[in-house]
Amino acid sequence: MARPEDERIGFGAALGLGALVLASFVAVTTEIVPVGLLPQLSRAFAVPESVTGLLITVYAALVAVLAVPLTRLTGRLPRKPLLLGTIAMYGVGNLVIVLAPSFAVLCAGRAIGGVAHALFFSLSSAYASALVPPRVQGRALAIAAAGASAGYVLGVPLVTSIGAALDWRAAFAALAIGAVLAALVTAGALPAIVGTEPQEHPARGPRSALVSAAVVNALAFFGHYALYTYVSTVLLGAAVPESAIGTALFLFGAAGVVGLWLAGLVIDRRPRAGFLGALALAALCIAALLLLRDSTPGTVAAVTLWVVGFGAIPVFCTAACLRSRALSPDLCAAVNNAASNVGIGLGAAVGGGVLALAGVPAVVVLAAGAFALAVVLVAVLRGGFPTRVRNEA
Repeated sequence: MARPEDERIGFGAALGLGALVLASFVAVTTEIVPVGLLPQLSRAFAVPESVTGLLITVYAALVAVLAVPLTRLTGRLPRKPLLLGTIAMYGVGNLVIVLAPSFAVLCAGRAIGGVAHALFFSLSSAYASALVPPRVQGRALAIAAAGASAGYVLGVPLVTSIGAALDWRAAFAALAIGAVLAALVTAGALPAIVGTEPQEHPARGPRSALVSAAVVNALAFFGHYALYTYVSTVLLGAAVPESAIGTALFLFGAAGVVGLWLAGLVIDRRPRAGFLGALALAALCIAALLLLRDSTPGTVAAVTLWVVGFGAIPVFCTAACLRSRALSPDLCAAVNNAASNVGIGLGAAVGGGVLALAGVPAVVVLAAGAFALAVVLVAVLRGGFPTRVRNEA
């Protein structure tokens, strides 16, 4: 039986997690904000929007390719200074964009951010789990992930609004300032944890558990981004007014936060059941879009519930990778980070191709099928997704 102190998050750990929330907020806002500023960036550099959209794709590709090699390469460096360095890199990358005289320099600024991103989430996930006792690591990961959710819900709309009110350079300048503030807060609030060093965490679990978690992660992100990338098209097809798309996206972002909160309630007690429930909810609600596509309220409700399910999924995936103990915590987190971005990049690309060839219903079937396959894998691969958390130091 767990001791009460094994299920508490102390004051120092809470401060550290708060710093990670702020840093994650800046990281995810930096990653996604070009979506809201795409028209301005295209006009500023006389580049088609289809080309400007590569700022997102290339960013994800860099993370997918570099997450594991960079984490391994920097494995013997002190974790806290390295984490602060990645946050500073977000600031540098955004500053380069602010000063960019050409689209090529703009891409260079995004590349700096992509390199930072490849390391940041590998480090921050491992750090969050090291701040607390093993039995509440899932809850700590959920708290740290709240910054990413806030980036989607508040960060991207806020920075996009700055761009609309002033210009795109002011928007990226705000992000650069945010990165500086996040680095300062993290430097002061985050304790140095020797235990995050890879060499002090020998592998104790089978590699198959990590592979299982990474595959399910990539599948879930593939299914989500194959359809959610084009959710505006889905909404417009269901007669949602174009003027209401922004409000709908805000609603979906808030739904993702609800999903994350629900995940935090069960991730340390019933992780497998919670994961299966989140995946099944996403699969069923996406499939329901085939029946509800002519209903405006039905489509909005189905997408909202789908995003509640998906909002819980990333933290379950991260926890499964870290709990596999197949590699050091930061390398497990790096594998998780790479898998997510493989899913994002492939999902958006394949979904776009299917949309062009066969229309929205085909993309709905593709996304629902990916989530359904993820449900089957979690149900079958019990070693990678245990019913209960093993209370190991």
